[in-house]
Amino acid sequence: MNEPWKLSWEATAVYRARVRGCLLGGAVGDALGYPIEFSSLDRIRATHGPRGVTGPVPDGDGVVGRISDDTQMTLFTVEGIRQAHERERLKGIGGGWSRLLRWAYERWLETQRKPGPEASEMTKPSGGSYEGPRGGLVTEAWLYARRAPGNACLSGLAQDHVPPPWAELGPPGPVNPDSKGCGAVMRSAPFGLTRTDPDNAFGLAARCAQMTHGHPTGYYAAGALAAIVSHIVAGDSVEGAVLRTLRLLARHPGHEETAAALEQALDLAAEGSPTPEKLQKLGAGWVAEEALAIGVYSALATDRVEDALLLSVNHSGDSDSAGSICGNILGARYGDHGLPHAWVERVEGRARIAALADDLAAECVPG
Repeated sequence: MNEPWKLSWEATAVYRARVRGCLLGGAVGDALGYPIEFSSLDRIRATHGPRGVTGPVPDGDGVVGRISDDTQMTLFTVEGIRQAHERERLKGIGGGWSRLLRWAYERWLETQRKPGPEASEMTKPSGGSYEGPRGGLVTEAWLYARRAPGNACLSGLAQDHVPPPWAELGPPGPVNPDSKGCGAVMRSAPFGLTRTDPDNAFGLAARCAQMTHGHPTGYYAAGALAAIVSHIVAGDSVEGAVLRTLRLLARHPGHEETAAALEQALDLAAEGSPTPEKLQKLGAGWVAEEALAIGVYSALATDRVEDALLLSVNHSGDSDSAGSICGNILGARYGDHGLPHAWVERVEGRARIAALADDLAAECVPG
């Protein structure tokens, strides 16, 4: 019997490839940008040639393919989302997403506070006993690397704030109310991978972003990336996904800064002839709306995935976050088979990332 709520075999394969692509693409962009994150464009060109980096390069320790806190937090986001989705499916209990994501981020924080999984039992960052799920990513030693985590992420998770599903969007949140750094948007693509409505993906991502970033632009950019990814996974083009997300943003008070950045990215991409100098008109990417705009511009401005990823990292600014966002978008659009295979092979933890993607896709496909 062909039930309408089930995906066909072909559609399931496409969906799985998009989930894998989103997570692996984000990791590729992150790994490309991590070695040059704090370098100016002039320094990048002086070190790597007039075109800047043209593929994976070693970091300061001479290692190629290392991921940063961007991918680390994205993976813990995936783990929390999968657990929340499973709880809702098996027990019919909704509304627990924020708490399960909070526990997932507490597990990530554990990897930044201790040398390895054997160091000690987990405790809450604000004191007391950790109450969430155990095992999973927090037991994996390769994730206990401190790769320049954002201050707002660290300080925000030291406060035990769990936004309720009805938390109002528009006013500053109670945690880091002035922070709109890119630490929330760079981890939020997975909210768009669950085959949920883009509006729902937007709301979940924005509210979970409020755990660390209270400025409306900080959490709206996170919601916008989730919505863009959700539209793309459903089959939309990148440009179409951004335009639909702009209409979604327009319904929320205080959206103007995020929307203006996305509109500028669309206009700049439409000009053609992309260059790092043009890209830098969008900013440096240290703050949320700039990182999102750079990722979107790079994904739209050129037809080749490799060229788009390189454009997203060759600039003065937050190269790994911009590269990660661009890779999330392109991977969701073209699937894992559309990514440069040789670059994917160099990514730290790639087999684990692919397995985590498959687990999420399997959880989100009914039947």
